[in-house]
Amino acid sequence: MSKLNQDYMKYSKVPIMTKVFLINYRKNKNNKFRNVINKIVCIINSCEIPLGTKIEGGLRMPHFNGIIINKDSIIGKNCTIYQQVTIGSNELKSQGAPIIGDNVYIGAGAKILGNITIGNNVRIGSNAVIVKDIPDNSTVYSKSEIVIRNNSHA
Repeated sequence: MSKLNQDYMKYSKVPIMTKVFLINYRKNKNNKFRNVINKIVCIINSCEIPLGTKIEGGLRMPHFNGIIINKDSIIGKNCTIYQQVTIGSNELKSQGAPIIGDNVYIGAGAKILGNITIGNNVRIGSNAVIVKDIPDNSTVYSKSEIVIRNNSHA
């Protein structure tokens, strides 16, 4: 099976525009065609995911619309990111961008800001605003404040 077919099968459960982006993402970063494809996909989906962003394998974006990721962010393996998520720097407090661990679920509309670390196996609820480090095996959600519940005792 060709490399392109292997890539297509690997990403077969995501929408076609996401497939085009992810397949081209893995290719040479200096490729002009890749830059053009990235811009087209980002314009169509109203998203911003720079080509230099370090993204590990297994990334899932079921709804690609409105996702903004800082170019200095690091996203671990097997993460799921839903629509309208922002992963970026908080220039008011510090320089740097978030580091997202492995197996992280980020719900729709969540904002992860600043030079922070999100641990492995973390679930972030919809519309949560995260500005502090989150330990491994936690669930974070917003109501009137951010609440962290450690899942390791469940």
